[in-house]
Amino acid sequence: MAYTAENWPIAAAMLPFPGTNAAGTHINDADPSAWAEAFTEVKEAGFANADLTDSWVRPGDLRRDRLAEFKQAAAEVGIGIPAISAIRRSVIDEANWEANLAYSHRTIDAAAELGCEVVSIGLHQAITPEQQKQLWFWTVEGHKDPVDDRETWGKAVSRIRDLGRHAAEVGVLLSLEMYEDTYLGTANSSVNLVQDIGLPNVGLNPDLGNLIRLHRPVEDWRELVAKTLPFSNYWHLKNYFRDEDVARDMYVTMPAPMESGLINYREAFKLALSVGFQGILCTEHYGGDGLSVAASNQDYLRRHVLPKADGYALGTSQVAQGRQQPAAKLAPV
Repeated sequence: MAYTAENWPIAAAMLPFPGTNAAGTHINDADPSAWAEAFTEVKEAGFANADLTDSWVRPGDLRRDRLAEFKQAAAEVGIGIPAISAIRRSVIDEANWEANLAYSHRTIDAAAELGCEVVSIGLHQAITPEQQKQLWFWTVEGHKDPVDDRETWGKAVSRIRDLGRHAAEVGVLLSLEMYEDTYLGTANSSVNLVQDIGLPNVGLNPDLGNLIRLHRPVEDWRELVAKTLPFSNYWHLKNYFRDEDVARDMYVTMPAPMESGLINYREAFKLALSVGFQGILCTEHYGGDGLSVAASNQDYLRRHVLPKADGYALGTSQVAQGRQQPAAKLAPV
């Protein structure tokens, strides 16, 4: 049975919640009541699910007894926890890849323990000191994966394949978040990476917002959707206002509600549904009251974008079911 607007699982990103409290204590070490408090805010905002963004809690670093307390806190509030997003833990970070790989394996184990369906990882690395000085970190270029470096590409393939096999063993999907200047930074490169990894439970998280917010020329979002959604099994959703003055080489972006930004998600979902996408969704927003904007994004999706129960119905996605659809390999860009 295909999802409809009424039952499509949509999670709130936990990005608006800090990883440390006022006393400097990490949320991993907090009393379970602190976790419950955050989950309550998410529920009161209108969400049934939360994406465990690890800028908040790091499930991969919780002991098994603490994982049990964490799972209980979510259950008592009545919030589902179907996904973990482990961010900025690149397995090809030259200085930290071993620690990041070990952390990613622990996160997969934690996901299985918590009953999560998907773990999202990426190749983006820590925000640089210069990026930290900016109001919006993406206005300054950060780390770049080496171009045309087959050795580094091979390391990404083999290490993510290792994670994908582990995830398959414990019944979890692995999703690769698209992010600028990494091997997941263009549509073609992202698809090629998934194809080279070659595992049915490894797909893409086509976070279009990460790419269209850049203050430079970018791929057309329609082409990104067309190329990546057949290989996608999870989806971070956000939008940005974007203005371009090509003659002056001027590009300006800022966060926007999903219905107001550059990406027409009504159109994007028509294409996604046409290729059978049935992945869990996660709404995000940077700045201001991010949780409330994410909640309005969920409302927009359910009211205007997702298929109604009495409307057309599409078959269950092969990608969502862990059966990668075959496709011709794309030329790298």
